[in-house]
Amino acid sequence: MASFEGEGVTGKIEIRLEEAAVFERSVRFRFPFRFGAARVEAAPQAFVRVRISDTSGRSAIGRAAEMMMPKWFDKSHVLSPDDNVKQLRTSLRLAIGAYRDVGSGTPFALHAAIEGEHHRRAAERGLPGLVASYGLALLDRALIDAVCCLEGLSAVEAVRLNRLGIDAATAPDLRSFDLNGYFASLAPAATMAVRHTIGLADALTSADIAEGARIGDSLPQTLQDVIAVYGHRHFKIKVSGRPAEDTGRLIRIAEVLDAATESYVATLDGNEQFESSEGVGDLLDRIAAEQRLARLRSSILFFEQPIARAEALSRSVADISCRIPLEIDESDADIGSFVEAKALGYAGISTKSCKGFYRSLLNSARIARWNSEERTDRYFMSAEDLTTQSGLALQQDLVLAALIGATHVERNGHHYVDGMVGAPQEEQAAYLNDHGDLYHMSNGRARLAIRGGRVAFTSALAARGLGSSVEPDWSAMTRS
Repeated sequence: MASFEGEGVTGKIEIRLEEAAVFERSVRFRFPFRFGAARVEAAPQAFVRVRISDTSGRSAIGRAAEMMMPKWFDKSHVLSPDDNVKQLRTSLRLAIGAYRDVGSGTPFALHAAIEGEHHRRAAERGLPGLVASYGLALLDRALIDAVCCLEGLSAVEAVRLNRLGIDAATAPDLRSFDLNGYFASLAPAATMAVRHTIGLADALTSADIAEGARIGDSLPQTLQDVIAVYGHRHFKIKVSGRPAEDTGRLIRIAEVLDAATESYVATLDGNEQFESSEGVGDLLDRIAAEQRLARLRSSILFFEQPIARAEALSRSVADISCRIPLEIDESDADIGSFVEAKALGYAGISTKSCKGFYRSLLNSARIARWNSEERTDRYFMSAEDLTTQSGLALQQDLVLAALIGATHVERNGHHYVDGMVGAPQEEQAAYLNDHGDLYHMSNGRARLAIRGGRVAFTSALAARGLGSSVEPDWSAMTRS
């Protein structure tokens, strides 16, 4: 077994994986939502539990959680939702096996040692890069949580001190960049605006709800309801890749937003629905020509992944990126994707816990370097994730979003799910007790507390471990 050490690490710690287990908890949605052309009504949430040891014989438990969402990681029409979930389970098994075999080293050195081979093994089984990233991302987060618990540190402290041993081993373009200095400079804010996603099938007003389709759970169902209850001023708008239809729906959305809010910001998400930049240009032309979209148009920050991943990185997008900042999301298959996208004219990339904690931190360092070198603010990272569920997964994602400096985050898991509906009451009570700034009790369930369109999570940033001090109820899950 090999031993790996990080370079330039402040107070490095070496660990090894001793045990790992995967559990699942079913999550059913209040109403369906769409990933592009796909409608999803339920999915399992994966929970990973690991035990690590260090060179002195100490040990600690670490945890991570993430939804196993069909039809995003791999959108192949020949695969069923069950097939997609099986892919993610395979990715987790591969990641566990790789970590068991690699030996000991700093947390990041272990990650760097197996990342390339993990992706190759996944590809041999027909798994796309995003699917491969999923398994590695969960294991990495569970190990980071365990290291922080072992050392009595919050994840913020562990990153700022670089106790994880992060270096440029997987991102050689950063070899001359002062990563330790960059991490030490991070100052995550403890509050963040919530960007509400307006899905392709979402009701905008009560007139959009068919007779008998009103959900009787007293929770917001339409866009108007959401704004009234949560006070959102940040929105993410899905478009379908059909410019004429999209323009008509944008007009309806603008009518609601313009009437409900004095000021707002928005992003567009193409979810790979455009075949080429020509279709994107057509939509932008229509938006520019429509006076009823003047206010919405002025509020748009960027356009996320409009072009299908098979084509997105095949040629320059300069003809579009000169009109609106473009961001990759689904095309972010591995640690090198952002460098490749930048050369083609993309300026942004998403951070998502399901793609990798280390990847987001290294991409944020790239942004800092590129903007400094070019004396610009052109390059950016946005915090995205439609389905993250309250509890462990949400808190880990918020900590990562705060570390990379996000000021707003896509967050809709609370909208599609009835609070912590799948968690036992004792677990819900523990979250309310330990993370009362982030949750509140309503209608018998713990729920994400969004006030004035924002969430507060000082308790998650300060928690020993990665974002949460609550132990999930493993007995209430099924072993995967």
